[in-house]
Amino acid sequence: MTAPMDVVVVGGGVAGRSAAVFTARHGLDTRVIDSGESILRRNAHLENFPGFPAGVNGRQLLDLLEEQAAEAGCEQVTGTVTRVEPTDEGFAVETEDSNRSQATYVVAATKNAVGYLDGVDGVGIIDRGKSFVDTDERGRTGVEGLYAAGRLAEKPHQAIVCAGHGAEVGVTILEDDGRPFYHDWVAPDGYFTDRGRELPPGCEEIDDEQRRERERRSLGVTRERFAEPHPDEQVTHPSLRGE
Repeated sequence: MTAPMDVVVVGGGVAGRSAAVFTARHGLDTRVIDSGESILRRNAHLENFPGFPAGVNGRQLLDLLEEQAAEAGCEQVTGTVTRVEPTDEGFAVETEDSNRSQATYVVAATKNAVGYLDGVDGVGIIDRGKSFVDTDERGRTGVEGLYAAGRLAEKPHQAIVCAGHGAEVGVTILEDDGRPFYHDWVAPDGYFTDRGRELPPGCEEIDDEQRRERERRSLGVTRERFAEPHPDEQVTHPSLRGE
């Protein structure tokens, strides 16, 4: 079994990795197990994601989110999860190659795949032709420590909605873990402290030099990532690939 984690996220699409960004940035040891089957990889051109007025390549967006999760300190591995099993310490998460991860919290974010949750008492599975996991509005299932995010939690089938719900699930885990209210905001130098306030949890203040350096890096990454078309070929539906 690999080293115990605070959070294991099953699924590397926009919902799963958005959740992972928030838990990892707040210091929870987070691992994403990604099978590489995000439906966004089938998208020819994503045209309704905020911030991209001319649209964006869906595979490029996933790559950028993967980089962002890595920047946050998230461990990311390739694999297909076959079983989630409750333990005294939380959950054991097993992949098809028999690798096992121990986690306090698990986020299920696999669109409509639910077989790996078979046998977990308290998980409500909803069958509407496709399978969903029954959750409250914050992604909590009927099992303490187990969450579902994005499409699997019955969210509308839109990338921005699923990304937002993944982030909400990540923040919910922080709240359920007893962490202070989480801002995750980079503010100008003195924004809080010059008013006699302590920095809220998850906030930092940066001066003009730091701000300019971060902006330079941001512009450089953006230019590099969008200088050429994404190298991966367009992915089609499995039925069109003879699967």
